[in-house]
Amino acid sequence: MAVYSVSQVTAYLKETLDGDPLLADLWVVGEVSNLRASAAGHSYFTLKDSQSVLQCVMFKGQPGTQLLLPGAAITAHGRMSFYEPRGSTDFMVDLALPQGTGELSLELERLKQRLAAEGLFEASRKRPLPRFPKVIGVVTSPAGAVFHDIQNVLRRRYPLAELVLAPTQVQGDKAAAQIAAAIEALNRQDKADVIIVARGGGSLEELWPFNEEVVARAIYASRIPVVSGVGHETDVTIADLVADMRAPTPSAAAELVAPDGRVLSSTLAEVERRLRSAALGQVQRRREMVQGMDRRLERGLPDLAVWRRRIDDLARTAHNTLVHRLELTRSNLAGFDHRLRALDPRATLRRGFSVVQKASDGQVVTATGQVAAGDPLTITVADGTIPATAGGAMQPAHPVALKPARKPQAKAPVMERLI
Repeated sequence: MAVYSVSQVTAYLKETLDGDPLLADLWVVGEVSNLRASAAGHSYFTLKDSQSVLQCVMFKGQPGTQLLLPGAAITAHGRMSFYEPRGSTDFMVDLALPQGTGELSLELERLKQRLAAEGLFEASRKRPLPRFPKVIGVVTSPAGAVFHDIQNVLRRRYPLAELVLAPTQVQGDKAAAQIAAAIEALNRQDKADVIIVARGGGSLEELWPFNEEVVARAIYASRIPVVSGVGHETDVTIADLVADMRAPTPSAAAELVAPDGRVLSSTLAEVERRLRSAALGQVQRRREMVQGMDRRLERGLPDLAVWRRRIDDLARTAHNTLVHRLELTRSNLAGFDHRLRALDPRATLRRGFSVVQKASDGQVVTATGQVAAGDPLTITVADGTIPATAGGAMQPAHPVALKPARKPQAKAPVMERLI
């Protein structure tokens, strides 16, 4: 007989429960009872029917937590798990729906859970939309009013963009495959800057193509940003969750992908006004700067009028000084001329004096000892010469003071040195 420890039994139970595919993806209908919340916000309760009770755990943040009310009838999705430390078997609930939810809604929630686990709904992978798209791709039916609504919105808001329609059915069994193919075709063409996936409102069955996995995968794989505009504001499809941006209606999707031309015009006008104001302000500041520099330069320059007056005064002083010195020089020259004239020998001869020279050699006789009796002489007077012969022995005459014929002139002034 084999004997097992408690740990071996609990481990076997956990392994058995975790390995059962039925218990790993389980939908259960029941009534909420014994509800309590932990300090961390997790919910502990039981699901019961008329015969049995199932212990349940629902962690904080799981969808449908708000439906957990005592006595509420719900449909819960989750997996069975064995908690070894306490030896309890628990139903780990990850989704709660109101009881009576149809099979289609359950399938939708099951697909949401699976795609969410794969990361198709992650906000971090969603891309921003181009601000000024040149080409906008539209995936919708060409026959419905949706495409015309999108055209009208874009024609009014942003007529610069080109619309490229990828026609497809938006309802019926073949619609999902056609929608996915239209998205892939726009990516192959690689012309569109953004894609709108749209259709009008309808029931869950009518909107079902936008909840199918093939459409979700096509949107997720698109290299071009995708905006979903499916149904009305209250309709949320899987396509909305995967798309880079969700719009509540097709017309709202058209408004999201393109800017409003009127707002752009107003913005451009405001930018132009600000640029003009900034440019004029810069010009004015530069003009004031130049004017300030000009004033500083003017203050730094000498006063030309003062310098002109000083130059005129210097010129006048120099002229007067030069005239005075020229007159003084002229007076000195006149005095020198007079003195030179007074020293002229011819003037002395004209006053009655004469010059005696020896005829043999022209030597001027200034003493009696220079001449012997019979020596030929020449006597020069004012108007010519007189030949003569020396007589007997020559005796020096007593000096006689000669008086000039007239009063001598006053002494000429000494000429001053010119500066």
